[in-house]
Amino acid sequence: MIGIREIEEARARIDDFVIRTPCPRSETFSALCGARTWFKLENLQMTGSFKERGALNRILSLTPEERARGVIAASAGNHAQGVAYHAGRLGIPATIVMPDRTPLIKVANTRRFGAKVVLAGGNFDEAYAVARRLQEEENLVFVHPFDDDSIIAGQGTIGLELLEQIPDLEVAIVPIGGGGLISGVAVALKETRPRIRVIGVQTAAFPSMKASVDASEPVTVAAGRTIADGIAVKRPGGKTLEYVRRYVDEVVTVDEEEIANAILLLLEREKTVVEGAGAVPLAALLNRRCSGTEGRNVAMLLSGGNIDVNLISRIIERGLVKDGRMVRLMVRIEDRPGSLARLTALVAEQAANIIEIHHDRAFGKSGYGETEVSLTLETRGRDHVEQLTQALDRAGYRISEL
Repeated sequence: MIGIREIEEARARIDDFVIRTPCPRSETFSALCGARTWFKLENLQMTGSFKERGALNRILSLTPEERARGVIAASAGNHAQGVAYHAGRLGIPATIVMPDRTPLIKVANTRRFGAKVVLAGGNFDEAYAVARRLQEEENLVFVHPFDDDSIIAGQGTIGLELLEQIPDLEVAIVPIGGGGLISGVAVALKETRPRIRVIGVQTAAFPSMKASVDASEPVTVAAGRTIADGIAVKRPGGKTLEYVRRYVDEVVTVDEEEIANAILLLLEREKTVVEGAGAVPLAALLNRRCSGTEGRNVAMLLSGGNIDVNLISRIIERGLVKDGRMVRLMVRIEDRPGSLARLTALVAEQAANIIEIHHDRAFGKSGYGETEVSLTLETRGRDHVEQLTQALDRAGYRISEL
């Protein structure tokens, strides 16, 4: 197993080519979470995630003969971009195998960095199998996304930065997919200050590391669906499991709605764009999944920001609905001239903004002489929705919230 020396060597090796990312304190989330909170902004790296640290450390360790052969990697996106960017910068041919459902932004960026992209498999594990086959067929050098000591040492450089940026750090909350990130960070923190608490977070759709820790051996979990595609790994590494068992204090899970809410809150409150995998530390802390954090100095590692804009749009809309800032009402009105105008005038009096309106005569359940109107409204929150529905009720309208 690597130690602090290998991580320090990795830092010296990659320091000129990766960003020493900021780690600002958040007063907003300190109040919300009951702890003094900092965010380590790895989403600000050149490729949008921490992955290029480990990828670069591995690539710089290649022999001249290995560089000439070229490299291959399997990735859901961020490792792909890290390998593609630094291999391209160093003139090394790179092939990346990505799952079919990888967000388009990650596929496009990987190609833009000069790599050959092969889309294969429905998840990381299936893409990994294809990459291993191509490695043998084409005599390429495999750059593993997590289960490799050079990768782990490169990711561990984040831990060294955290120690410098938060001198009184007490807790670090880190996403877990295959386990390379948390392995390196935990080694750097624990071997320097053993009393720092290290907590790993997985999506409940892919709790492979948690299951493996409980079983004391690598466990393969069933494939699920998650917006945290960067940590959607069915089976963790054998190496990384040993690091987690030795250095990590706790592994917890969060669900999809909690992840989506964390993405929205970071966007709205911190003006920070993160992908699903990057939001899981905040989701865990907000929903009180982590023990030993109350009143402590807590760093949350926002591992990446490569999220599809269409997904952001859906998350924002669902979040607005959940908060009562967007609502859809079905209202029955008389099917006669002026009825719709009177309804919209009443909505305007209540200071609700109409986003969409649909007038349904043929397919609704209203009787003859009536029609159903679907109103999508922008509101100020649940209290405003209640005020609006009461006003409509007093005016004699029959309404239901959809």
